[in-house]
Amino acid sequence: MALKSKLLLVALLLSVLFLSVYVASATQDPELKQCRHQCEHQQGFDSKQREQCEQGCDKYIKQKREEEKHRRKSEGGGSFYPISETGRAQEEEEEFQGRQQQDQNPYFFEDEHFETRVQTEEGRFQLLQKFTERSDLLRAIENYRIGFLVTKPHAFVAPSHFDADTVLFVFQGRPAVTIVRGEKRETHNLEHGDLFRIPAGTPVYMVNRDENEKLFIVNFMKPVSVPGEYEAFYAAGGENPESFFKAFSPQVLQAALKTEINKLERLFGQQRQGSITRASKEPIKKLSQQHGQGGSEGFLPFHGGQSSSDAFNLFSKHPSQANKFGRLFEADFNDFKQLQDLDLLVSFANITQGAMVGPYFNSRATKISFVLDGEGYFEMACPHVSSTGRQEPQPQPEQQPQPQQRRKSSPRYQKISGNLRRGAVFVAPAGHPMTAIASRNSNLQIICFEVNAHDNIRVPLVGKKNVVSQFDREAKELAFNVPAREVDRIFNNQDDEFFFEGPNEQPEHGRAYA
Repeated sequence: MALKSKLLLVALLLSVLFLSVYVASATQDPELKQCRHQCEHQQGFDSKQREQCEQGCDKYIKQKREEEKHRRKSEGGGSFYPISETGRAQEEEEEFQGRQQQDQNPYFFEDEHFETRVQTEEGRFQLLQKFTERSDLLRAIENYRIGFLVTKPHAFVAPSHFDADTVLFVFQGRPAVTIVRGEKRETHNLEHGDLFRIPAGTPVYMVNRDENEKLFIVNFMKPVSVPGEYEAFYAAGGENPESFFKAFSPQVLQAALKTEINKLERLFGQQRQGSITRASKEPIKKLSQQHGQGGSEGFLPFHGGQSSSDAFNLFSKHPSQANKFGRLFEADFNDFKQLQDLDLLVSFANITQGAMVGPYFNSRATKISFVLDGEGYFEMACPHVSSTGRQEPQPQPEQQPQPQQRRKSSPRYQKISGNLRRGAVFVAPAGHPMTAIASRNSNLQIICFEVNAHDNIRVPLVGKKNVVSQFDREAKELAFNVPAREVDRIFNNQDDEFFFEGPNEQPEHGRAYA
């Protein structure tokens, strides 16, 4: 009897050990983490729905692991006992290699890297994953986020406030944006090319005034609450979007609003259509009327491409670069003071079909580029990845490289590239030479947000103002080990500036690295 009890105890301990190993590894599973994150941030879910969503994630991961266990058994490698440390390390290395093969370019983002925060019949808002979720190489921009809003004509976006300073760029549609600051309500009728600043915590709502054209807005955000985390807070709403008033106890709301509970339940229980809904012509007309202080109707000094303290039209000034191969429009804090505290420069590049921009690099700024329209590709030189696509190990700030870790050879640069289309995002860190090329079928239009822009210098590597031509004659000969006239003959060949005729053939970009 005692022996039987001991055997049962041993079996129980082994089961507990196996379960603990499974739970520990499951909680670290990046797919499970992402699934739970989406459940937590899904708009319109109540606590019960979120719990059901997370249970579904756990069930999926458990089923996935069971299938993997059966597969290993069928191959003769299965075992009831927990995986050894060596075996677990081997599995983790194989998983890492698989992820690397699928995700070799830490500077390039496509559709699958966006999560849908809002989705209704009238529109959607999608948010790019945190940059550092993709790679530690992007730590310099970890507290910035990029998203975009698309709505149908005459769509209304419900009032909310954000825990982030936000800059909007209007690419399509004609939004009427209303912000509320204390007792002051302002409505701005925006147009194509407008930049608009919404300070963190400012209640805002908008409507697409256009009857025919969709609204397309790119959002650049700098969170102020939790670094790198962005949330919208809805005061007005019901079940979907859920009003944050519902988080308070009924007794608190009853006292604060001096209203009976049944009336409060009705008020916060009616809306189920989501935060983007359709509005009829009469509300559109009313919501488009520009308001001054206190909500009284009046003309604001901004409409149709003009400028105010809160908005600026990128196309209201002459392009900083222009020729038959493209045009570049830029706005810094001298043009739009709202960019100053964000240390931000915003630019719009329209690259003619078959043409290219650069190569060039920024001295200080990191450029985050969002493709608005067209197709093409980009290339960038990077010393931080190896030829296999893996990141080179970086010593921590508090650590000094060991003697055997010191690099004895000159840096090796890998070509990072990607095919561009609408919605793609690519990042060019400071100092990294890069170029973007439009396809021969369409222009390539890109909106760029350059962070750490103060005192930044754009350094051209080709064209009539290229930096190599400015080197001393002796420096050219010593550096290239050829006569200076050969260097000049090549680098002085290009008469254009910034935008140039592109290559005759597009290289193969099936791989992220050449």
